[in-house]
Amino acid sequence: MAILLEEEGLFERSRIYATDMNEEVLGKARAGIFPLAQVQEYTANYLQAGGARSFSEYYTANYDNVIFKRSLSENIVFAQHNLVTDGSFNEFHLILCRNVLIYFNDSLTNRVHRLLYGSLGPSSFLGLGNRESIKFTPFENCYEPFDERERLYRRIV
Repeated sequence: MAILLEEEGLFERSRIYATDMNEEVLGKARAGIFPLAQVQEYTANYLQAGGARSFSEYYTANYDNVIFKRSLSENIVFAQHNLVTDGSFNEFHLILCRNVLIYFNDSLTNRVHRLLYGSLGPSSFLGLGNRESIKFTPFENCYEPFDERERLYRRIV
């Protein structure tokens, strides 16, 4: 997301909240160090999304890892947040909650959908994982599909 915003000239005016309930996961993301083996997949995703530069411009390879440029994390707030027990802490234009809801029962899924909906501003966007949906939730009629294949929805109510 930081790279996309950077390439569109919006990164300086943006704030990204990267949250997880696991502090160890947050620490790895904060460090910006990722296994070299994963970079092939990241590069393919970047190219498929229409990346404007060479993806390698954003990191330095170091043995079996890559280290992403520090400047990419300047506008990112890394914070511990539990979707099940914590409340909303801001109003967002975009929330990406991918491949999390598949682990929850219906009751928890509905609670998280309530949290996500309440955290989005008018006409904002929600991105879910490829096996997740807003269908059959109390919030199904609160969104319109923006890109159904990619599970991107726009809040309408």
